[in-house]
Amino acid sequence: MVAGESSGDLLASRLLSGLRPHLPHADFHGIGGARMAAYGFRSDWPMEKLSVRGLFEVLAHYREIKGIQNALRDRLLAERPAAFIGVDAPDFNFGLETPLRAAGIPTMHFISPSIWAWRAGRIKKIAKAVSHMLVVFPFEEEIYRKAGIPVTYVGYPLAEVIPMEPDVTAARLTLGLAPRDRIVAILPGSRMSEIKYNTAAFVGAAQRLQQRDPSLRFVAPMAGEAQEALFRNLMREAGLADVPVRILQGRSHEAMAAADAVLVASGTATLEVALFKKPMVIGYKMLPASWAILKHMGYQPWVGLPNILAQEFVVPEFLQHAATPDALADAIWIQLEDEVLRARIRHRFNEMHHALLRDTARESAQAVLKLIGREAA
Repeated sequence: MVAGESSGDLLASRLLSGLRPHLPHADFHGIGGARMAAYGFRSDWPMEKLSVRGLFEVLAHYREIKGIQNALRDRLLAERPAAFIGVDAPDFNFGLETPLRAAGIPTMHFISPSIWAWRAGRIKKIAKAVSHMLVVFPFEEEIYRKAGIPVTYVGYPLAEVIPMEPDVTAARLTLGLAPRDRIVAILPGSRMSEIKYNTAAFVGAAQRLQQRDPSLRFVAPMAGEAQEALFRNLMREAGLADVPVRILQGRSHEAMAAADAVLVASGTATLEVALFKKPMVIGYKMLPASWAILKHMGYQPWVGLPNILAQEFVVPEFLQHAATPDALADAIWIQLEDEVLRARIRHRFNEMHHALLRDTARESAQAVLKLIGREAA
């Protein structure tokens, strides 16, 4: 198995939780994180080596990443495992899955890349790489069926983990926040490159919001110590060190549950915020050269997962040059102040939660067992 970042580690751990009871003595190894390790997974390389995003950012680490990919490919071709499961990280994992499948090793990919949003031509590449695709959104099944690729809809794993009615009071008590405070959670991303480009705009927005309402409280969960150190350094460099942002190690779900509104980088976290039924503003900035290329490659008007699922702008998105501190702050302020808007967003996200709810651990494990000829009774 290969998972390339914290969201993939969480997804893979859900699959492993369903699979391990059926395969108690199996050797699961590859690349993964701490959540996978809890189910006996052995990581041959640190997962952080793959946690790079953006065209030019990846190029800077290309030699090292390609070396890991080649070494793992050669190891697996020699080992001939019962199956290979790539969890997200499509560019890295398809590069492994294609030669493994050609050599007769069953390959599964967990979470479809966003072919319905951009680069639809990848479906031909996927057909060569993947023996079976696990998808987490219901509309994706038909895409793969039409392409002749075996597919199973397993639901979105976090729809099971996140309660339908989050306990806001408990989350605030856990974080030492007052029940009556108005709280904004700031999530600039888990990757170092995301923190690098989003921090100044996100914390600048917090500064402007605090000027409007000095009683506002801000929390910023970080994925690790390195991310926190970079976040703090970037705040200082931007002259924002005095903005009262409380930095948390991990605890992103508690921060989402506690928040009245969330300022979040585009990515998996946007759907987590939606499952917590919170108003949010989606922002994203990247290396200008990467943006110059990527902005022409999409063919939907949305980038945030909640908006894509809803097929409309349920929450606002501000990308690259539009993601200014003033624009982000104005949008968050509207969500804090407009209770009718807040209620409408909660209702839409509640519907979304029900649509995504399945027993993902069981469904995904059954698909793996079928793939390797070990179907459970």
